[in-house]
Amino acid sequence: MHAIKIPLPKPRPEEAPKATDEAAPETEAKPPPDKAGASKPAEATPPPEKQLSACRLALTEEIAIAPSIPDIRGPGACGGEDLVRLEAIVLPDKRKVAVKPAAILRCTMASAIADWVRKDMLPLAASLGSTISDLDNFDSFECRGRNRVVGAMLSEHGKANALDVRAIKLANGQSIGLTDRTLSRDVRERVLHSVCTRFSTVLGPGSDWYHEDHIHLDLAQRRNDYRICQWNVWDALPQVAPLLPAERPEEAPPREVAAKPEAKEGAEDEAAEKPSAPADKLDGNKAQPHKPTTKKRR
Repeated sequence: MHAIKIPLPKPRPEEAPKATDEAAPETEAKPPPDKAGASKPAEATPPPEKQLSACRLALTEEIAIAPSIPDIRGPGACGGEDLVRLEAIVLPDKRKVAVKPAAILRCTMASAIADWVRKDMLPLAASLGSTISDLDNFDSFECRGRNRVVGAMLSEHGKANALDVRAIKLANGQSIGLTDRTLSRDVRERVLHSVCTRFSTVLGPGSDWYHEDHIHLDLAQRRNDYRICQWNVWDALPQVAPLLPAERPEEAPPREVAAKPEAKEGAEDEAAEKPSAPADKLDGNKAQPHKPTTKKRR
């Protein structure tokens, strides 16, 4: 049998790196085995929590019942961030002023409403001998244009940055209607000064016919902190006289009817029975005007 020739490897080229310089293959790092000898699975890191805003940290349950809600991303830039559902305002004596219905607002707007009720409206109610029980919410967040006009600029309501208020109800049953002309003018003016101090926009009667039955409040940001306060506090309507006279009271004295004199009545009867003369005779019998006589002087 012929001997089999085994091929030998080719000689290493001179430009090849030395074997000691070659990097050793990287080995996958394995977690150290536990006492039982089995390796622990890698734990998933939880997603980072959303950092609370300064407003959210300050608006505690001692001030308002206003749970946070997710951000709203609506069409046409509607919506907002850092939103809350304002359900009630907590007074310093722990009583709650219910917001009916609950208002969807930005935290800053909800905080401004709470401060207004606690610091301005509460003393007003105390001067009327009661405390606040309800806040009448006419409108809060709504994705719409200004005054609900199609194609108009986005309203602050669409940004959850506005609240429409019709009335503030008291615990004794009285209601402070902000546009009620039968309410004391002094009370309505006190409300006017308080809201125009706290909010950047105040619209009421006299601004336009959209706000004749409620007051619009918002925190719109404008150049140079420009503010709008348009609310005419009208005088009370004049009292209208009743259409029918009031009933005569029973204790009133009887009405006296004056009787006509008999002689006069008889003369009137004779005049009625006497025939009238013809018109032409009357004209001919007209009395001639008296001509004064002049005497010659002697």
